[in-house]
Amino acid sequence: MAEHIDGVRFARDGGVARIRLHRPQARNAVNLPMIMAIRRALEEWRDEPLRVITVESAVDGVFCAGGDIRRVRQNSLEGDPRASDEFFATEYRVNEMLASYPIPVVALIDGVCMGGGLGLSVHGPFRVVTERAVLAMPETAIGFFPDVGASYFLSRLPGGLGLYLGLTGARLSPADALDVGLATHYVKAADLHAVRQALAEEAGPVDAVLRRHVSRPEPSGLARHRDTIDAVFGDVTDLDEVFRRLRHDGSAWARRTLATLEAMSPQSLALTFDLLLWGRQRSLRECLDAERAAARRVVTSPDFLEGVRAVLVDKDRSPRWAASEYLGTGRDGVVRWVVDRS
Repeated sequence: MAEHIDGVRFARDGGVARIRLHRPQARNAVNLPMIMAIRRALEEWRDEPLRVITVESAVDGVFCAGGDIRRVRQNSLEGDPRASDEFFATEYRVNEMLASYPIPVVALIDGVCMGGGLGLSVHGPFRVVTERAVLAMPETAIGFFPDVGASYFLSRLPGGLGLYLGLTGARLSPADALDVGLATHYVKAADLHAVRQALAEEAGPVDAVLRRHVSRPEPSGLARHRDTIDAVFGDVTDLDEVFRRLRHDGSAWARRTLATLEAMSPQSLALTFDLLLWGRQRSLRECLDAERAAARRVVTSPDFLEGVRAVLVDKDRSPRWAASEYLGTGRDGVVRWVVDRS
């Protein structure tokens, strides 16, 4: 079995089925047809006698740069936010399917993996990264917020890591991703073919097969700042306190981090902060539902329209943020804004 539908290539060889993203002109940014095709494949394969399913890229140097946010913005400009809601609903359904799929799913992350790319990888049990992998949730820079279940998986990272990554959009190296738990195995890009072949031919648990091919990555740069990250972003219940702690720290890292946060959409920072604190005690389904409700409101907001313009359309990277429309304050605020009013 092999077919190419809407930017995704599907193949099945014996006990292995492959989902390969192939939208090179958009760095594999996923759109509604791609997500719908992936959902159909997962539904069809659920009861098949498969050993493993891989999610990977057919484009060199990129796994998935995220969702097609430019299309989402255009939907809002054209007065059709329902089209965006359909996209998010379908995408989040695929995220949830991957988290509970009865067949082991292995993501082979060989290149850039951001936003929606994490949604297609991090919910599965096996996330293999190569030396070319770069992981991030950079949504606050475009007036959006970390979604695809990030209020669930980021909020469960140790210490202050989740808030740090969600608010700043910091990029993770392969070693960083392993260190924080977003990746499970490191394999050199040159060995990926051998990994695919082993998954198809070798018996035994998937983890054991992968471990026979792992290498040691370069040391984690993020690990050097873990104590400071925890001191600034850990055990905090107020976003303003994060800014105060960074100013008080005064180190070069703190100054860089402060400058990063000050360049982000204030509305996005406030919403992200509240969603991550709220999500710590919620199920994945509850988090995805809250994110969908938030997305409905955010995609028509001035900050989202301006942020996507500045970063992805005109690319001048000089957004002019509006006064925040988000009125939430802490965990109760996010419930009032995105859940009770959805």
